[in-house]
Amino acid sequence: MRKFAIIISMSLVLLLGACGGSGAKKDSIDVINFADAGWDSIRVHNSIARTIIEEGYGYDTKETNGTSAATFQALEQGDINVYMEVWTDNLKEVYEAALDKGTIVKLSTNFDDNTQGLYVPTYVIEGDAERGIDPIAPDLKTVEDLAKYPEIFQDPEEKSKGRIVGAPSSWIVSEHLATKVETYGLDEKYNYLAPGSDSAIVASLAGAYAKGEPWVGYYWSPTWVTASYDLTLLEDHPYDEEIWNENKGTEFAPSDVVVAIHKDLETQAKDVADFLKNYETSNELTEAALNHMEATDEDAEETAKWWLKEYEDIWTIWVSDEVAEKVIASLE
Repeated sequence: MRKFAIIISMSLVLLLGACGGSGAKKDSIDVINFADAGWDSIRVHNSIARTIIEEGYGYDTKETNGTSAATFQALEQGDINVYMEVWTDNLKEVYEAALDKGTIVKLSTNFDDNTQGLYVPTYVIEGDAERGIDPIAPDLKTVEDLAKYPEIFQDPEEKSKGRIVGAPSSWIVSEHLATKVETYGLDEKYNYLAPGSDSAIVASLAGAYAKGEPWVGYYWSPTWVTASYDLTLLEDHPYDEEIWNENKGTEFAPSDVVVAIHKDLETQAKDVADFLKNYETSNELTEAALNHMEATDEDAEETAKWWLKEYEDIWTIWVSDEVAEKVIASLE
């Protein structure tokens, strides 16, 4: 694993301003600060990069968590130095403005083969003979088709309407989804629920899936969720930027998920910036880490070490032989 009204966590911004130099330029850096915007894949990529930077280049690192909007603002200010997963389409306006101002620098595309939108368990459409589940909505193909099935996706708190599980309200994508629901007139037949967290979405899906019950809600790929559960992404109108900007009445655009830094890091830690220019993964490589994380119950740091061992042929081309040797030795 968000174009939502940008809700900025001012407490985080104030804290970062107090603790950091509010973007004051320096020629060196003591600790390289990574953005943790709240989802597992960014934490794994943070840990992979941090391990390489600490063990291979000798810098200290840390993470600061917060909403995507707040952490991105902190990146612009220089209180955060590295953002391993900027979902550029979700943050399109502020991202492009920051590039134009020169406050941030895009170093690489981490991955671009991602998807996001409204999913249903595939058994809702196709059934599951092994589990004894018959198809419930065999003609359900598109987001707009949901208008035919509110009674199937019944809201347990208001049974006269269906329920669409959206994204947390602090994520920019939540407003996009709410607008999409209105654009297609689904708000007349469904309640849009913005859960409190990613884990709340997963709990809702997992509970329904275990019982073979219908569920419709937001998710994205790459995640362990979309890799582990048999889900179908509902089709939408082909992406059109003008229509999307007007009313979100199209599919989400494939989003370049980029590695971005505050502009000063290129001079503060040129060797690190050069490494991050080579950082490139994929949906498959990211989901492999997330699947391992879920299966083993390891944290992001432990998962990163597993990934670095498992995919040595991938990451060693990002760095010099000397750096690679140091990192490999640290994993033994």
